[in-house]
Amino acid sequence: MVPFHAGERANMAKFGLSQPVRRIEDPRLLLGRGRYTDDIALPGQAHGVVLRSPHAHARILRIDTAAAAALPGVLGVFTAKDLRAEGLGELPCAIPLRNADGTPRADTPHYALAEDRVRYVGDPVAFVVAETAKAARDAAEAVEVDYEVLPSVTDLATATEPGQPQVWDAARNNVCFDWEAGDRAKADALFAQAAHVTRLRVVNNRVVVASMEARAALALYDEQDRGGRFTLYANTQGSWLVRGLLANAVFRLPEDRFHVITPDVGGGFGMKLFLYPEHVLVCFAARRLRRPVKWTSERTEAFLADTHGRDNVTEGELALDKDGRFLALRTRNLANMGAYLSTFAPFIPTGAGTKVLASVYGFQAVHARVIGVLTNTVPVDAYRGAGRPESNYLVERLIDTAARELGIDRVELRRRNMVPPDAMPFVTAMGQRYDSGDFPRVLDAALAKADWAGFPARRAEAARRGRRRGIGLAYYLEATGGDPTERAAVRFAADGMVEVVVGTQSTGQGHETAYAMLTSHELGIPMEKIRIVQGDSDSLPSGGGTGGARSLYSEGQAILVTAAAVVEKGKRAASEHLEAAVADIEFSAAGGVGRFAVAGTDRAVDILTLARIQREKAARGEAATQLDAAEQAQIQAHTFPNGCHVAEVEVDPDTGRVEIVRYVVADDFGHPLNPLIARGQVHGGVAQGVGQAMLERAAYDPDSGQLLSASFMDYALPRADDLPDIQVDLLEIPCETNPLGVKGAGEAGAVGSPPAFVNALVDALAEDGVRHLDMPATPEAVWRALAAAGGGARRAA
Repeated sequence: MVPFHAGERANMAKFGLSQPVRRIEDPRLLLGRGRYTDDIALPGQAHGVVLRSPHAHARILRIDTAAAAALPGVLGVFTAKDLRAEGLGELPCAIPLRNADGTPRADTPHYALAEDRVRYVGDPVAFVVAETAKAARDAAEAVEVDYEVLPSVTDLATATEPGQPQVWDAARNNVCFDWEAGDRAKADALFAQAAHVTRLRVVNNRVVVASMEARAALALYDEQDRGGRFTLYANTQGSWLVRGLLANAVFRLPEDRFHVITPDVGGGFGMKLFLYPEHVLVCFAARRLRRPVKWTSERTEAFLADTHGRDNVTEGELALDKDGRFLALRTRNLANMGAYLSTFAPFIPTGAGTKVLASVYGFQAVHARVIGVLTNTVPVDAYRGAGRPESNYLVERLIDTAARELGIDRVELRRRNMVPPDAMPFVTAMGQRYDSGDFPRVLDAALAKADWAGFPARRAEAARRGRRRGIGLAYYLEATGGDPTERAAVRFAADGMVEVVVGTQSTGQGHETAYAMLTSHELGIPMEKIRIVQGDSDSLPSGGGTGGARSLYSEGQAILVTAAAVVEKGKRAASEHLEAAVADIEFSAAGGVGRFAVAGTDRAVDILTLARIQREKAARGEAATQLDAAEQAQIQAHTFPNGCHVAEVEVDPDTGRVEIVRYVVADDFGHPLNPLIARGQVHGGVAQGVGQAMLERAAYDPDSGQLLSASFMDYALPRADDLPDIQVDLLEIPCETNPLGVKGAGEAGAVGSPPAFVNALVDALAEDGVRHLDMPATPEAVWRALAAAGGGARRAA
């Protein structure tokens, strides 16, 4: 591990946690010393290529693999029949959702290779394995597939209409599920008595995840180990989930027959959490061929093979009384699932998205209806925020629209309806219990930092230059989630390092630094002596993985209880070493040095020396109390990060180009363990949210079902000059439901940024008559909105 600067160690020792310590993993990663899945090469490994469907919907009439199999270097060409012959099961959806009427959702049997029909462009049809990647690609092109092309449906808004092509025969009108939550009767009654109702239809555009590191998988099969054991190297967000799904659902073998190892991961954002066909295919081929098999995605392949995100069309209604108080909220959400249900897909718009619909406001009732829709498109699953960005976007756009309709200041309307801090703990209309929060304070901090009061002068100055200038805010409410337990282990290694084994997986968030800081604080071990071990399913019985911004508050609790177990073991060991009663042994990590001492004396031993002594005694066969410990923490409650984003934009009305000229965030992440990392997480999230709002859209041809934006030539990720300097203030309002007082930070930036940007853009164009724009607000979309609203006439005048 690369040591960090001495000054940072001094800060840790002097002040403990909550210091802006630079990430200790960065030197290794930035100098090219990371080890990613594609970096791993095993002796004798072969290379696999997936042959994918060129059609959005078609029957497979015939697959002829003979010519491909005869090419030089080809080791095997596998189809669905080969997988079936070995009894492999389907890739499961882990969410057994029920419809509002109590019936189960429709199912979409999903095997690693399509057998009778393909249902989206990119659907895997065959797996070719050869000595080299080039030979495998050449052989894939030689596989002959006869298709009967069928009509396809890719447009979410019309996919449920009668007469549309059916993706699955069992899902009538392409409806996979029709789910609801909240109190319909109470909401309807409040709407009936409302003085005003605001209605808005919003589109949450489909996006491609586009992580820096493409997916990859490498499998090894050892027939001598336990009667046949798989080792899978894969860039996942949690080795244990993939192990469980592979073993239980697909191969139908005990979990201990699978060893899943995740090395460094270059970005996940939800997309690398799931079980994919390629995980199954490399394992299958490794067993069949008795040699390692590697698959690495190419970038264009990633557009067609990685799960996509978002893709909702939502109608929202906001009921207010005569004083502008929020009474109730009703939503009807069409949520695109794609062609198959991915691992957690049905949960994203339902359980995940709806629990934040009440946001920070005192609604008396909320009713949400979510209709899951199947289309001939890439499956959709969790993407940074996973349902919460979509819900927050709807609510914050509704509030701005209501403020304009009622002539009430948009800040005042929010402030009037916020849950006050003295109401905490507060149970929302959706049944969520907020343990802490001071929403007005956070709002005021963001407005002050953004100089909201000085905006009119900046708008006037921009007008003199022929620009439209707007300012917008969005108050977001996040809800973290994930597995209700987490594990950790602390091991004092023979090389003098202390290994902290965790059940979560870093994909770039700074876990190594955060966990080392926490362990150092609890045990008084220098950070340069701590080694974080992650991603190995053999290292712990289970692990919850990373998703839902759960890592620090879940794994942090596991580290706390494990560190406490180490201290208790250390007291017993110290009592033997110092020849004192256990009750007289005290432990202190003050000053960054862990010491066991006999109370009232100067007799003491530091923790690393004590661990070494006990390890050496055990090696000699003597009785010893070693300090290693492993514990599981029960996560009693999740957290509710919240904050306010303020965006300021300028629009060139002649071209429609939008520039973000100022961006401010005030966040409540509880008690931040490392503010530097927290701010970095916000920066990244804002970039992704702004990218969705301004530029990104996965577009399908309505006739052929082809993905038109399947490369970076056609899919616009934000670049450096699209983003402003992002100012982040962290307000410390500790969480009351975990001992660290932390709230999840990883997804918050992507939750608040889309509505803040669109609210600012609509504010800039309001005088031209523009009332709403759907994302992405590309220059063309903005120019067309201005032209349709009469902005051109105003410019001419």
